[in-house]
Amino acid sequence: MLNVHLYMVQRISALIMAPLTLGHIAVMIYAVQGGLSAEEILGRTQGSAFWFLFYGGFVVAVSVHAAIGLRVIVHEHTGLKDAGLSAFTWGTALVLFALGARAVWAVTAGGGA
Repeated sequence: MLNVHLYMVQRISALIMAPLTLGHIAVMIYAVQGGLSAEEILGRTQGSAFWFLFYGGFVVAVSVHAAIGLRVIVHEHTGLKDAGLSAFTWGTALVLFALGARAVWAVTAGGGA
């Protein structure tokens, strides 16, 4: 039953990531073609609740999606299961979330890296 839930959570995270990825690519193309500097980009993102929520949602979805995907790979290649596999999954998700959250905070709140 847990595997079915994880399967569904991974698919839902993919549905969230798809439009966010397209949005991110569109923004990057706009920035590059517009000749925006890093300073100009940060000037537009810092202090913006929209960009905080956009990239924050992206980080959450990617953290969940990647952790579940890596869980399957680790289980298939190492045979790890039960508590060890759950610990690996949670650890992976938390590390990815922490790294992504730090980046989002630096870009939207101006906290630096």
